Amino acid sequence: MTASTPRRAVLVAALAAAGAATAATVSGGSASAAAPPAPPAPRGPGRTVDNRFWFSYDHWLAGTHQGTTAVGGARPGLEISTAAGRTEYADPHTGKKNVWEYATWTSPVHRSTVPATEAVASWNARTPAGTWIQIELRGTYTDGTATPWYVMGRWASGDGDIRRTSVDGQTDGRSTVWTDTLAVDVPGTGLRLTDWQLRLTLHRKPGADRGPTVWLAGAMASDVPDRFTVPASLPSGQGHELKVPRYSQEVHVGRYPEYDNGGEAWCSPTSSQMIIEFWGRRAGAASLTWVDPAYSDPQVCHAARSTYDAAYKGCGNWPFNAAYAATYRGLAGVVTRLASLTDLELLVRAGIPAITSQSFRPEELTGAGYGTTGHLMTVIGFTAAGDVVANDPNAPDNASVRRVYRRREFENIWLRTKRHNAAGKVVSGTGGVCYLYAPAAPGAAQIAALTAVGVL
Repeated sequence: MTASTPRRAVLVAALAAAGAATAATVSGGSASAAAPPAPPAPRGPGRTVDNRFWFSYDHWLAGTHQGTTAVGGARPGLEISTAAGRTEYADPHTGKKNVWEYATWTSPVHRSTVPATEAVASWNARTPAGTWIQIELRGTYTDGTATPWYVMGRWASGDGDIRRTSVDGQTDGRSTVWTDTLAVDVPGTGLRLTDWQLRLTLHRKPGADRGPTVWLAGAMASDVPDRFTVPASLPSGQGHELKVPRYSQEVHVGRYPEYDNGGEAWCSPTSSQMIIEFWGRRAGAASLTWVDPAYSDPQVCHAARSTYDAAYKGCGNWPFNAAYAATYRGLAGVVTRLASLTDLELLVRAGIPAITSQSFRPEELTGAGYGTTGHLMTVIGFTAAGDVVANDPNAPDNASVRRVYRRREFENIWLRTKRHNAAGKVVSGTGGVCYLYAPAAPGAAQIAALTAVGVL
């Protein structure tokens, strides 16, 4: 994301990590020889994030089914059993009207451990041609009244049937959906969301035998702290770095401007592509035939097209990026917030790189050489002194993507929720937003870490 696409939003779900590893380099998604996992992160009153995801067979049995069914197997999911009805959808971005069969699943009500000012949904699904899904979220305010059912996304992995999109203009006067984030809008009143639930609507062409399959769905709710500066965390004292592929968004400037003005604004899909390939996945040749063969790194162009939000007119919709990563076999993707660089360091030491969202003025991040109202980069390691090793896609070429940023500066620009822009005006920050992509069947240390931070 670049300075041309500011927005209010905060990332979701999966997190942090354990496995105190010796100083080593990790490659191919496998962790280095490690000591026993670090103690679980505290989950007491100081925590400001609550995650809840449904992904197991038992999870999908719960809730209310209208034409859907839980399916087992190596990767359990939710599918259409018998369509509950038919509906016409007029795509606002193409003008096409089509009739679809649909079925719905409504989750149990989740009582949040954090009275929340924001909520972001995540989902992982397979949507072959002729299928798509809609994700909605409804919350309950502290006064006992409910929000409307807000559409958090209309999503398909391709763009041949519908245009992947968020939905603008959704508000009840007390909360609003800002692209991918449901935010409570009434400051100073103490109004919060105390619980929430999801509704998934699965669509397929009439008469089709199979529809889409949803593997994971849920949300992150958070009480966003109001702060310009954040407490400093202590580094572990051990250097560790993951061998994550390096891709520059700037290499793609001018390519496919219909997708968010081309590579200049592709920080999010470029970062996503780095981690997808870290886990050994990559788009097949058949998926890349539409890309000009003269272009280098065509898979980055494919990632941009596959994450593009037709309403937002950009590739920086956070859940869309996580959902794209999960289209690759065996991967899961979610969005969350982390509490500190200690969390992020533990995550990387467990062998899991993370994508962080931050905004800053040029003088606030030494060595960056630019300022931004919103930018995604991939954290791949830490030096022995605790400084952040990042694959920053805002680089002139792939070779110069790797950067080392000062720990204190990086931590503050990433975790704060308020900042001053160049004109001295107070504007929003991201508050520790992070994407996490990892195996859908993680290893024991990864399971322990995700459980410890409340994702699983």
